[in-house]
Amino acid sequence: MTKVDLKKSISAYTAPRGAFEIMDVPPMRYVMIDGHGDPNTSEEYGSAVGAVFTVAYKLKFLSKVELGQDYVVMPLEGLWWSEDMTTFTTARDKSRWSWTMMSLVPEWIEMSHFERAREAAAAKAASPALEQLRMAELSEGTCVQTLHVGSYDDEAPVLDEMHRRFIPDAGLRMRGLHHEIYLADPRRTSAERLRTILRQPVEPA
Repeated sequence: MTKVDLKKSISAYTAPRGAFEIMDVPPMRYVMIDGHGDPNTSEEYGSAVGAVFTVAYKLKFLSKVELGQDYVVMPLEGLWWSEDMTTFTTARDKSRWSWTMMSLVPEWIEMSHFERAREAAAAKAASPALEQLRMAELSEGTCVQTLHVGSYDDEAPVLDEMHRRFIPDAGLRMRGLHHEIYLADPRRTSAERLRTILRQPVEPA
């Protein structure tokens, strides 16, 4: 059985380092959960991420056993927003962030598969986070993105340049939510070697 790695087949999962690119991102479906607060200190955040991957791995197992299609579980991703977007850049304040944490699922995974995987996870461990999970489509369209290598706290100047220089200079304006794709596991990777795709949906100014 061939194991599919969607990171290698979907162009939106690659980005240039040290430069910004404009690209069209196709609609994709994710296991998602919403929350608010500093990801470094919030118990809610840890529970949310745990729930996402618990169900993501149960979906992988279901797909392999019942559908005959194996795949690599996709990395953690996050949509981030705040009433004041400078809390991500010049006035950085993680306590004011809201987020949706998520992981991409293959197109052959159906809602019934997701519901069964979530029920199986809940049967083993009761968790409010599992009850809050959903599977939904995200349609971002035209986006600007770049690959950031380094700690998450070093993203601020990159985002500031993207928001205040590159996007306006390209005749665009921001819309939608700031999107991050975590290509490296911070539990196993030193901060200076973390790889994160930073993405911002845009539209003509």
